[in-house]
Amino acid sequence: MQTRTAAVAAAFVFGLSFSAWSAQAPQDSVSGEEVFQRACAACHVDAARAAATETASGAAAGTRIVPFEMLRQMTPEVILSSLENGKMQPQGSALTPAERRAVAQFASGKSFAESVVPAMARANRCTDDTPVRDPGSMPGWNGWGNGLSNTRFQPKETGGLTAEDLPRLRLKWAFGYPGAQSAKAQPTIAGGRLFVASETGDVYALNPKTGCTYWTFKAQAGIRTAASVGPYRSASGRSGYAVYFGDSQANAYAVDADTGEQIWVRKVDDHRSAAITGAPAVHDGRVFVPVQGLAEEISAARDNYPCCTFRGSLVALDAHTGEVLWKTYTMPESRPRETVKPGVTMFGPAGGSIWSAPTVDPKRGLVYVGTGNGYADPPQPTTNAIIAMDLRTGAVRWVRQILEKDVWILGCNPGNPEGNPACPKELGPDLDFAAPPALASAAGRELLVVPQKSGVAFALDPDDGSIVWQYRYGRGSAMGGQWGGAVDGERAYFGVQDLQTDTPGGMRAVELATGREVWSKPPQPKLCEGKQPCFAGQGGPLTAIPGAVISAGLDGGIRAYSSRHGNILWMFDTNREFETVNGVPARGGGMDSAGPVVVDGMLYVNSGVGGFVGPPGNVLLAFGVE
Repeated sequence: MQTRTAAVAAAFVFGLSFSAWSAQAPQDSVSGEEVFQRACAACHVDAARAAATETASGAAAGTRIVPFEMLRQMTPEVILSSLENGKMQPQGSALTPAERRAVAQFASGKSFAESVVPAMARANRCTDDTPVRDPGSMPGWNGWGNGLSNTRFQPKETGGLTAEDLPRLRLKWAFGYPGAQSAKAQPTIAGGRLFVASETGDVYALNPKTGCTYWTFKAQAGIRTAASVGPYRSASGRSGYAVYFGDSQANAYAVDADTGEQIWVRKVDDHRSAAITGAPAVHDGRVFVPVQGLAEEISAARDNYPCCTFRGSLVALDAHTGEVLWKTYTMPESRPRETVKPGVTMFGPAGGSIWSAPTVDPKRGLVYVGTGNGYADPPQPTTNAIIAMDLRTGAVRWVRQILEKDVWILGCNPGNPEGNPACPKELGPDLDFAAPPALASAAGRELLVVPQKSGVAFALDPDDGSIVWQYRYGRGSAMGGQWGGAVDGERAYFGVQDLQTDTPGGMRAVELATGREVWSKPPQPKLCEGKQPCFAGQGGPLTAIPGAVISAGLDGGIRAYSSRHGNILWMFDTNREFETVNGVPARGGGMDSAGPVVVDGMLYVNSGVGGFVGPPGNVLLAFGVE
């Protein structure tokens, strides 16, 4: 996945000494510098610098550690959220609340007081009181893939854009996320509102045409999921439309789309590493929520950690009450494997995260999910797989595993020469599914089309999971997620990530019915030169409209390709500062896990992936035709 497969350490140049940074850091009653030296420096300074030196000398690149200089680009709020609710929660749990705050200030080089959101960030409130309308009665982009099938295609009737319109696109407005360093939650447009969330846990309801704010909701933790909108009815008789989403503490929410009032919140998994990255899918009074466990995967290699117990799952909730209707794990319950020292017992199997939105197939009564790698031995047949579950009961109907024995943990070495009991006997390649399968029709038959991090895309039969065709679109890479292609009914499109190769980036188009290549385009010149990190990868979700397919890349470029021949029709460089309608200082950066959204003559995209694989940013951009 993009958040756990970090950029090559050689990409970062340590221009300042650690002591120089120390002198600039704000101080508190608890020494943030002391906490950092004790709990963080071994990875974020020593290991990252060593990896950079090794890579510069020609050694194979592979470290996945954020260097200290990248922490200095973040706000203390973002670092604190990661320690308390995010991927660094296992490390943060060993610190006191005061220590977490102090080290967040030290690592960022900024105090919380300096990062207070200005009053202007709450400006630009909408003055109209138009209620949210039936999402099915007007143009929209509901959920991650523009519908339950996750094809990411928008027809002219609802999108209002075709290939001929693209050269006339101009920026209409920009919205800044206060206190954020990344913008990873794809916007949703439904019922005349634009719903989008932030890594700080703020959810916004905006006017799609102007960017003014109707309401803001504060979740318990940061949010990366797109939202899905559907009808609800409460026990008290209240009804309307709800916005459904999840956070990094595995809480699923229903919030009234008109008012922003919480309807219900449900914690769908009690494991301390559980989180929600994939957008919930809403169908027939149910909300299907995918669960991933990044935090365990990146911290379990310590031999005093009882690796591993997290299991991916799909949870079906009642859309009206949040009641759990069923929960299906992607692998068997973890059991003790061996005791390595007093009080430390190793467990397994584990892993099988579900990173992406589920795909719902009402005709067959199935819901499909893609799974990630295993975390602990023994290997299981449900990792790196597409799984079909019964919509009503959650029973597994079929499994198609694409890559066997892929058990991977950050910090483990191939063959495990050190004999670390937390590591698998044989380290897998970490080539899982980050994208959901797209349910599409071609030549009189239906297909599930999905790209894998291996650089191969597959078309499966939705009845039994058998492989209809496969196509190699890239060389494959563990680093960086492959978040989704697009399908327009005639062709399927795939962007190339390939970050651990010498040719990251590029675009491919194939015949949907056969998988035969139609065109192939090489990587484009990077727009982020001079920034760190800077990659040309294009593994983010694509969006297809009549005559074109749109890619938002890690280098900060939005590019629209002709669906007929692959020539670039329009491009926009987001690597700059923007004046925002809500007065928040904002800039664009890399783009990865959140794709472009097209509705009613407008194109929307979040810019700023931050972290390991792309320049940070905190802006939502809205384009229209002039």
